[in-house]
Amino acid sequence: MAKNDPVKELNLIGPGTVIEGKIRSQGSVRVDGKVVGEVTASESLAVGIAGEIEGNVSAKNVTVGGKIRGAINAVEKIVFEGKSMVRGDIRATRLVIDEGCIFDGRVTMADKGSSYEPRH
Repeated sequence: MAKNDPVKELNLIGPGTVIEGKIRSQGSVRVDGKVVGEVTASESLAVGIAGEIEGNVSAKNVTVGGKIRGAINAVEKIVFEGKSMVRGDIRATRLVIDEGCIFDGRVTMADKGSSYEPRH
């Protein structure tokens, strides 16, 4: 039986759950509830259609189906799905915006590995 690598595990914030404070993960994070505060994931961050984040986020890849109010920093790619609502500045190497998304903010396309400090 293969051993699971705890660094690559998925951390799930389920529907109806509200978390206030900073979240830092060496793996991936999926938000289907609400987070008020900063979210940092070494791997991927996904916000489900019912998910909501009020705060700055950073991860290798970010996929948004719900709402984010805050700056987004992705080392590789950001995807805004059709019903997502994003208010805040974003920075990524690649950006995908599906039809129907609401986005209000500035976009900075960066080379992989460059540092980013969000404006407040």
